[in-house]
Amino acid sequence: MTSKPKQARKLIEGRAALIVIDIQKSTFIDDSEVRSIDNMPGYKDRMSAARGLVDAAHDARIPVIFIQEVHRPDLIDFGRELDGDEDVHCLDGDPRTEVAKEEMGFRNGDYLIPKRRYSAFFGTDFEILLRGLKVDTLILCGGLTDVCVHYTFVDGHQSDYFCRVVEDCVGGSSVEAHEAALRAMEYLQTGAVQTRSAVISAMIEQKQNA
Repeated sequence: MTSKPKQARKLIEGRAALIVIDIQKSTFIDDSEVRSIDNMPGYKDRMSAARGLVDAAHDARIPVIFIQEVHRPDLIDFGRELDGDEDVHCLDGDPRTEVAKEEMGFRNGDYLIPKRRYSAFFGTDFEILLRGLKVDTLILCGGLTDVCVHYTFVDGHQSDYFCRVVEDCVGGSSVEAHEAALRAMEYLQTGAVQTRSAVISAMIEQKQNA
C-alpha cells in the first residue's frame, strides 16, 4: 500500500498567530523536587527558549496570544482533571499561576486567554479572537507537549487551522510522552513539527513580504 502524495504547505499559510500555552510563573519560581505535574528534563530551558519566538513575532507584527490555565481555589472547575497523574495546580490567586510576562516579554497589545481545561479552544473565546484576527496558521509553543499543546493542536486541526508546533520550545511530562505527542501531531498535518530557527526564519520572511 502506498501513501498518497502530500500537498506541499508553507510553514506559515496566510496570517499567523503565535500561541504561547501555559508558560506560567511556576516554571521559573517553583524548584520543588516533587511537583503537582511532572516535567521532562530540560523543561524550563525549553520554556525560556520560547522567548525568542515571542520577540520574533513582535518584530514581525504577528499577534501573540498567551494561554493561561487557571482554576478556582475551591476546585469546582477541575472536573475529571485530577483523576489521572496530575495533582491540584494553577489555582487562581497563587503567584505561580500568573503568566510569566516578564520572562516571555509580554507587551501591551498581546492577548491573554484563561482556560479551565486542557485545550485553549474549550470553553473560551479563543476562536472568536482568532476569527477577529483573521488567523490561518497557529504556531504553538509551551507545555505540556502531550497535554495542553497536543489538545489545542487537535482542536485547531479540527477547526481547519494550519497548525505548527515548535519542537524545541515545547516540553512534555516525560521525554517519551513529548516525542509521542510530536509524532501524533505530525501525523495530522505533514510538516507540523518545526524548529525554533525555522519558525523565526518564516516570521522574518513574512515581515519582508508584507
